[in-house]
Amino acid sequence: MTTIDTTAITVELPEAFDPRWSRLPGIQVDGRRITIDPTQYFFRFESDTWLVADWELVKSQLLNVEETTESAVEQLALEFIKAHAKSTSDAAQVLATAYEVYAYLFRDEHLAGLGLSQFTADHLRMLREAATLMALNKVELDGRISNVGPCWFFPAATSVVFDLDDGTGGMLDEVYHGGWFNEHRRIESIKAHAALGGRLVHGCQSVPDQSGGVVAPYGASMTAFRDDLAAFKSGWIEQVYAHRVAPAA
Repeated sequence: MTTIDTTAITVELPEAFDPRWSRLPGIQVDGRRITIDPTQYFFRFESDTWLVADWELVKSQLLNVEETTESAVEQLALEFIKAHAKSTSDAAQVLATAYEVYAYLFRDEHLAGLGLSQFTADHLRMLREAATLMALNKVELDGRISNVGPCWFFPAATSVVFDLDDGTGGMLDEVYHGGWFNEHRRIESIKAHAALGGRLVHGCQSVPDQSGGVVAPYGASMTAFRDDLAAFKSGWIEQVYAHRVAPAA
């Protein structure tokens, strides 16, 4: 049986994260430095390897490539991953790569095109932070979900950390997976997520369903993924919400 490395994960990112992430078990934030204890942070932690590709390479060789009638964007991403992605057991590298991916996908210039007047640059920052941590989640080719952390349950985690009401948390979640409904953003997302070795997939139908998402390898069984997710999600969502801080009287 393979032994999983549960050594603390430490990374220093270009942007200081909100210190309230420390409300969740197993994570400490000190400015730009984030430390995660896998034994406390994850609900399930069965894999300590991830697939990543160099973000600078994604930027220079993939982001500006256009699909054609002969080669769809998904095919371009898959071919890039085959050529350039490598397995790593360095979780800090995964987080650093994810930060670059989501700094790009949730950049301020998107605000004007979202059609949500109440959505601010601060909300984009929340998305960048939560999505960066989400990158440590993992699904295997057979569809089994091997790693699950609190950020799987996006509205729950962001409500705890950022003191969001359900409506605002849901709005964040809609923008997070809004690439499904906006083809320009979907194409951007497919290309950018090649840096994390796959594509972003969601288990949810809509915000109230709160089934979360993960960057899954191309070819992963979505049937097994759906069944595994259905079996565990409700109890773990409750555990995330249990860390909400009561408002001051």
